[in-house]
Amino acid sequence: MGTLTMKFGGSSIGTVAALTQVLSIVLHERKHWDNLLIVTSALDGVTDMLLEAAHLAQVSNHRGYRRIAATLRTRHLSLIEQLPLGTVERNTLQADIDRLLFDMLNLCQEVAEYPSERLSPEVTDMIAGVGERLSARIIAALLRENNLKGVAIDATDVIITDNVHGNANPDLEQTRIRIQQHMSPMLERDIIPVVTGFIASSREGKMTTLGRGGSDYSASILSLCINAEEVWVWSDVDGMMSSDPREVPDARVIQQLSYNEIAELAYFGARILHSRMIKPLREHRIPLHIKNVYKPQQDGTKIHDVISEQLHEIKAVTAIHGLAVTADRSGPATKVIDIVNEALLNAIGIEADVMITSQSSSSTFICFVVPTSAGIEAVDTVRKAVAKKLKRLQDHVDWQVDPVSIVTAIGEQIYAYPSVAASILEKLDGVHILDIAQGPSHCSLSVIIKPQDAEQVVHSIHSLITNSDADSDPTPTE
Repeated sequence: MGTLTMKFGGSSIGTVAALTQVLSIVLHERKHWDNLLIVTSALDGVTDMLLEAAHLAQVSNHRGYRRIAATLRTRHLSLIEQLPLGTVERNTLQADIDRLLFDMLNLCQEVAEYPSERLSPEVTDMIAGVGERLSARIIAALLRENNLKGVAIDATDVIITDNVHGNANPDLEQTRIRIQQHMSPMLERDIIPVVTGFIASSREGKMTTLGRGGSDYSASILSLCINAEEVWVWSDVDGMMSSDPREVPDARVIQQLSYNEIAELAYFGARILHSRMIKPLREHRIPLHIKNVYKPQQDGTKIHDVISEQLHEIKAVTAIHGLAVTADRSGPATKVIDIVNEALLNAIGIEADVMITSQSSSSTFICFVVPTSAGIEAVDTVRKAVAKKLKRLQDHVDWQVDPVSIVTAIGEQIYAYPSVAASILEKLDGVHILDIAQGPSHCSLSVIIKPQDAEQVVHSIHSLITNSDADSDPTPTE
């Protein structure tokens, strides 16, 4: 039946119970597919700890990064001690964990010996990518212990990228060549590769990363290059939700989405998926499923070419942080956008994604997205960086830089129905709307508002979903 790629997120592999589920799923699907390919994230929270260790090393806090390394060692060793592994597998795994963390400590030591104001992106990638290498070895050992041919593979051997550390772009041609050399022979011998997500390698052989949450993107790249039939993303939620259930208690599972809809959901803040993973799947029509590792019998959410018969239906509402740059002036804004881009790249290693630029005869409004993958503190970090650079811009203009929230309603071709936009705006009566944007994919409508209004706006728009008589399970068109 071809090749199935399964990506397991950090929340779906961090405990013995979760790994037991992973094993059960692999054993079951092995009977139904010719080949399996597994992509794994780091255990939940590990990447954040590794990044913290790197920053502690940057300020020569030896005790701090050593404490983190010790905590990571204890956590991973405790996990494998509870797994049903033989003595040989357990000892080999413990040695691998110690070696990887020892290498990480050496990197931190080198950074601490030569402190600087800015941490090298190349070194950051090398430290941040340790987590996936640890988890891949644990999963592969568990498979081998259960008579499956599991082999841990560092993606640095198969995924080739450019030199943009922290947010690298894949070289698909070179990646295909590497996969043919290293991975295809394994699949032909019924080996199950367990590949590290998130990390890759430049053409020069230096480790790169695909951005926070990049393990999804890894799964997408690998699936494209091995001609996988489907991609399944396993997490600890029942599928893609109509809103963040932590903020909207009556959020519900969306059973089917189009590629356009899921791309907008990922871009505008849905935390389950990496925004860049959708494009390769859409271009090659590879179906994507989002499933709960603890409820594998449930369908979850399927993403494919389906378009709902009810094209005006709002499927989901999201909220994401952004920054607004405003001034009482009109005219070209290219220089300001360039400054924002430079500040964002220097502050968090990501180029600016300008969402909307609008002008009147006397004012300018520029809004750009701060990706959720950048972390909680990114908004304030970027705001300060942008404001500092704009003050140096000698144009005698008082530029204001303020945090905003971007709340987006998503549904295939909702742009074609003015009544949908009208119903959304009616729900927002009394809210100060800074700007409105319609996505070029024609399936999103965003309102830019003040952060303090975000919760109310999300709930108001989501009520249009819960109060709708439309079935949330759209039927595929023939």
